[in-house]
Amino acid sequence: MSAEANIPPKIKVADLQKRFGPKVVLDGLDLDVGVGESVVVIGGSGTGKSVLLKCILGLLEPEEGTIEIDGQPVIGLPTADREEINRKFGMLFQGAALFDSLKVWENVAFGLIQGGRSDRTEARDIAYSKLADVGLGTDVGGLWPAELSGGMKKRVALARAIATTPEIIFFDEPTTGLDPIMADVINDLIVKCTRELGATALSITHDMASARKIADRIAMLYKGKIIWQGPTSQIDSSGNEFVDQFIHGRAEGPIRMEVRAP
Repeated sequence: MSAEANIPPKIKVADLQKRFGPKVVLDGLDLDVGVGESVVVIGGSGTGKSVLLKCILGLLEPEEGTIEIDGQPVIGLPTADREEINRKFGMLFQGAALFDSLKVWENVAFGLIQGGRSDRTEARDIAYSKLADVGLGTDVGGLWPAELSGGMKKRVALARAIATTPEIIFFDEPTTGLDPIMADVINDLIVKCTRELGATALSITHDMASARKIADRIAMLYKGKIIWQGPTSQIDSSGNEFVDQFIHGRAEGPIRMEVRAP
């Protein structure tokens, strides 16, 4: 057996179940993400993509199932142990989620300073370096988030996500609210930055252009389960009628949107 065969997945999710009252959101979900792999979970709004991320991040606790990071079970860990696991993570939030009261460079350096990894001077230097990595000049570091365009905010959020040199980066709808050209710029930067870090990436999106650009493998979430997964190159020949309807954006098909009458 090769040495690689003994390496556990970077992220392993098995039989994950999460409910909110009577509503079942995740219903026995299984998903592995290999070391250095970029996996994108696609699915419609309300299918549980964000809930999956929150469970992995420890923000929500599932009713059943297991989550492992580097082979270590993480559900129910004591706070100190959970914080140590979370130090491996970087996150690009939907809508960027920048702190309005902090300048751009302070937003990028936030995890370095608050996590005690760097003093303020060192953190500032790292922040400006990461801003350069996403194509932003030194003049941007002294601006306030309110002075940035939507595309610039996403770049700053990406710089913050990579500032701590994470082993795993999560991307939550990274192109939401962007025009197609800027979305493609962000997708290219995501690919560039994750490859340069050698990081593992797990993304959630309903934007197929983004999924095709940044994913090594795509998995589709529907009714709480992964119903198909495979290499990005096989998405158009999946043979799955749910996947086919979703990627082509067709109203007619097995996926029925719940529309309430007025």
